[in-house]
Amino acid sequence: MGKTFRLRADQIRRLIPGRGGCIAADSITCGGRRVGWMYREQPHTDVDSGWRFFAGDEPQAYVDDSSNFEIYDINTIANYDPDIIPLLDAPIGSAFGRDEGMGRLVSEAFLPPGE
Repeated sequence: MGKTFRLRADQIRRLIPGRGGCIAADSITCGGRRVGWMYREQPHTDVDSGWRFFAGDEPQAYVDDSSNFEIYDINTIANYDPDIIPLLDAPIGSAFGRDEGMGRLVSEAFLPPGE
């Protein structure tokens, strides 16, 4: 059975084309959650931007299961949560978490996954 996305393809607008690919959790694209944590690591391919997007409260078992993630154009994730757009020029090694009190994404120390 395939994934059911919150936005249909015809609902995706061109907000920031040409930014490359990223990896995002189904909690955002299928669950409709806002980005709660994002980080940028060294890209793995020429089309990879290095950005990784999570709702931020996924349990470790969820994160460990690669079937809960897909590769997307960053423009697609910006349609799910436009709050990411001003942060996309941040350098490799950047991380941002959502400050629920302020309601926006703020800079955080970057700890690569698994460390």
